[in-house]
Amino acid sequence: MASQNSDDSSASILVKNPTIKFTKLFINGEFVDSISGKTFETIDPRTGEVIAKIAEGDKEDVDLAVKAARQAFDHGTWPRLPGSERGRIMMKFADLIEENAEELAALETIDGGKLFSMNKAMDIPQAASSLRYYAGAADKIHGEVLKMSRELHGYTLQEPIGVVGHIIPWNFPSIMFSLKVSPALAAGCTMVVKPAEQTPLTALFYAHLAKLAGIPNGVLNVVSGLGSTAGSAISSHMDIDAVSFTGSTEVGRKILQAAAASNLKVVSLELGGKSPLIIFDDADVDMAADLALFGILYNKGEICVASSRVYVQEGIYEELVKKLVEKAKAWVVGDPFDPKVQQGPQVDKKQFEKILSYIEHGKREGATLLTGGKPLGEKGYFIEPTIFAEVKEEMLITKDEIFGPVMALAKFKTIEEAIKRANNTRYGLAAGIVTKDLNVANTVSRSIRAGTIWINCYFAFDNDIPFGGYKMSGFGKDFGLEALHKYLQVKSVVTPLYNTPWL
Repeated sequence: MASQNSDDSSASILVKNPTIKFTKLFINGEFVDSISGKTFETIDPRTGEVIAKIAEGDKEDVDLAVKAARQAFDHGTWPRLPGSERGRIMMKFADLIEENAEELAALETIDGGKLFSMNKAMDIPQAASSLRYYAGAADKIHGEVLKMSRELHGYTLQEPIGVVGHIIPWNFPSIMFSLKVSPALAAGCTMVVKPAEQTPLTALFYAHLAKLAGIPNGVLNVVSGLGSTAGSAISSHMDIDAVSFTGSTEVGRKILQAAAASNLKVVSLELGGKSPLIIFDDADVDMAADLALFGILYNKGEICVASSRVYVQEGIYEELVKKLVEKAKAWVVGDPFDPKVQQGPQVDKKQFEKILSYIEHGKREGATLLTGGKPLGEKGYFIEPTIFAEVKEEMLITKDEIFGPVMALAKFKTIEEAIKRANNTRYGLAAGIVTKDLNVANTVSRSIRAGTIWINCYFAFDNDIPFGGYKMSGFGKDFGLEALHKYLQVKSVVTPLYNTPWL
C-alpha cells in the first residue's frame, strides 16, 4: 500500500483550513451555549490535533430543544403549511447546501478524515439530493377512502408523528443528517438532531443553512454532545414521539430499552453489519477484485455495509487473491485533501486502536495475513489496507463488525455452502453477489437474509431504494417512501351514511 505526502497544490490553503463558524448548540433558531457551559474537543484525525471546542449539550439542553420542537409542532406553522410550501423551503435548503458545498466538504474532511474529493462529488450533493427527493413528496401525502361493509363512510389520514429525535453517526455526517431530516421535514415533523461527538461540524452548519432557507424556529434543533448524556436524554424523553438512530447494535439496544421504559416512542434502528460478498467461478476476475476491494476500503472501511466477508468459489480463488493483494498494495493512503489519495485516516484514536486490536486478533486466531496490518505514518490515524485469508467462521474478524479497512477472505465449493456461510451472522444489513448466471443470482439473492442485495455492483444506493436491515442490523427504512412513512401515522375516520343509494 502506497503512502502519499500532502501536496498543497491539491487544494487551496483556505479549503484545507476552513474557518469553524458554528460551535454552539442550535435551539429554537438561535446558536446558544450549553446551559452548563461545558465544551468538548473535536479532533482532526490527520494529526490528532484539536480543531475546535464544541458546546456540550446534555439533558437540560435537550429539554430546551424538545420544548422548542414541541411548541413548533403543536402551535407553529410547519405542520400546517401546504406540502407544496414545505417542499419549496426544502428545495431552497438544498440549493444553499450546493452553494456551500466546498466548505461543507472541507469540514467533513478535517472532522472525519473523509476524502475531500468524494465529499465534494458525492456526500454533499447527496445531502442536497435527499432534500429534493422528499421535497417532491411533501405534497403527495394522503390517505385513502375505504370500502365499508355497512352504511358507513371511512377514510384514513396520514398525519405527522410529532417531535422526532435523530441520532446520527460519524461515518457519513452529511448524508445521514439529510437522510434523517429530509423525510421528517416533508412529513411536517419537528425535530432534535444529535450529531456524533466525533463529527459535529457539518450538522451545526446545516442548522444555519436551514434557518437561511426559511425553516421556522423550533422545527430543526441541533444539540451536539455525548451519546451517554445527550443521546440518552433524547431516547428517554417523554415528549419525543419517535427516534431514528444509525450506529452500533449495542447502542441501538440501549435506545430501544430507553424508548420502552419512557413513553413507548416509535423507534427506527439502522445498526451494524458484517456483509458478505459472494464471488462465483463465472465472474470477471478483474471486476470482482475491484468490487471486493472497493467494498471494504471505501471510506476507509467505516461503512456499515462494507463487504468485510468475501467468499470466493474455489475455481478462481487463487487468481482473485493474487489480484486483490496487488491492488491493495497499490492503494494510496494519505492526506484526504490530496486527489491522488484513496484512503484517509480513521475517524479517531479509539477507532484506530480498535481496528488494530482486531488485526492482532486475526493473527492470533490463525488467519493468514496477506497484506497490510500496520499503522502508517508518524502522526494521525492511518492504517494499511489489510487482507486476511483462510478465515474461519468462529474467528472474531469474521464475526464482529470491525468498521475499518480489514477484509476476511475465504473460499467455498457449492452455492449451498456460500448461502450457509453468508447467513452465518447475527447481522443482516447487505450482501453482494458476483456472477453471470441469472439463476444463481436469483437463488442467492432470495436466500440471504439481508435488507439489500447488490448483484454485480456494490454500494448502489439511490433515493428511491429503501435501505435497512434484518436481524440485529435493526428495523425501519431509510431512503425511499418507506422512510417518509415512518414519520407519519395513520388515523382512521368513520362517519355514518344515511339513506345512501349504495355503500
